[in-house]
Amino acid sequence: MAKQPPAERYIPNALKFAFGGLSGMAATCVVQPLDLIKTRMQLGGGNKSSFTVGKEIIAKEGLLAIYSGLSAGLLRQATYTTTRLGVFNYLFDTYKETNKTAPGFGIKTLMGVAAGSIGAFVGTPAEVALIRMTADGRLPKEQRRNYKNVADALLRIIREEGVLKLWRGATPTVARAMVVNAAQLGTYSQAREMFLALVPDGIGLHFCASMVSGLITTIASMPVDIIKTRIQNAAKGQSQVTVVTDLLRKEGVLSLWKGFLPYYARLGPHTVLTFIFLEQMNAAYFKYTAQ
Repeated sequence: MAKQPPAERYIPNALKFAFGGLSGMAATCVVQPLDLIKTRMQLGGGNKSSFTVGKEIIAKEGLLAIYSGLSAGLLRQATYTTTRLGVFNYLFDTYKETNKTAPGFGIKTLMGVAAGSIGAFVGTPAEVALIRMTADGRLPKEQRRNYKNVADALLRIIREEGVLKLWRGATPTVARAMVVNAAQLGTYSQAREMFLALVPDGIGLHFCASMVSGLITTIASMPVDIIKTRIQNAAKGQSQVTVVTDLLRKEGVLSLWKGFLPYYARLGPHTVLTFIFLEQMNAAYFKYTAQ
């Protein structure tokens, strides 16, 4: 009698969400300084290099300042990344089970958009706290918010501005996430399939696919990311329309793509590390759990 092929193994849905969040949090611990520099450059309006901005932060605020906002960054990953990767993997597996074949690139892109928009809405409060905490050091001392940690930031925003302000800039945040996830999740999966014929499955394959995914995502998402950052850091009472029109009038349309290299320096490694950590967690689950 011929041997039956082994049944395809699946990771439980709850673990998909958990692995997604943990992989994003692990990546954030590595790239938080780059996220800080990226935010400062988006808010600064000048032409300083990322190296200059980094040196100024250390000189004026101390070495530990490069990890300003880490607690908010971790909460953002625990909410946003957990949700988006979990939803994407759930949709991917559901489609595969229903149609007995993997989804094509177009379907993957739509799944990425859906997963990103849901994740972004869930993660917006942490995003607001992150932007404010990473931006605080560039302000004069008397104007700083001086949030102690992400919990303090969220509680003070609710107390001083109202609970709805936790979702300030939710529209551009969701729009950015739709663009990022359409590009990142769809292109990563597609690039992984393309590189699989050239690179053995493993960290090397994950790195190559992630670098391609990160590059395309950076090009597509920079304009909405800059708008999102400016809105979430705006002073109380300043409307979103005013923030956007001031940006375009004073700095021009091309400012929406200003700082491409520092943006990719953050997004590229984070994309690489997130997917590498995620793939390793998936592999460990299959290795150490019974059939």
